[in-house]
Amino acid sequence: MNIFVGSLPFSIEEADLRESFEAYGAVDSVKIITDKFTGRSKGFGFVEMPNDEEAQKAIDELNGATVQGRAIVVNKSEPKPEGERRSFNSNSRGGDSRGGYGGGNSRGGDNRGGGNRGGY
Repeated sequence: MNIFVGSLPFSIEEADLRESFEAYGAVDSVKIITDKFTGRSKGFGFVEMPNDEEAQKAIDELNGATVQGRAIVVNKSEPKPEGERRSFNSNSRGGDSRGGYGGGNSRGGDNRGGGNRGGY
């Protein structure tokens, strides 16, 4: 079972997280998500446990537990359906690129010019 772990202290290491979950059973993998530019923890991660019963017990007992002074969030990780993934195409901010004074602006909205306040 893939388990989401949130509200992690930024200083926690993967080995520490693994140790917390190994108290409930075997752990296949632990991954704390980090910022790709700074390398700093984003405060959440994932733990993979092969036995669903052990994983559920870990979720039940660790959700809300205090780790290094922070109450962590632990629940079953559900993958997003493929259609809900965010796309990063050129029009991903919601602007209408069909023309007008403000079409395709970065504030979203329609083509009535609400986002671009410059001259003509």
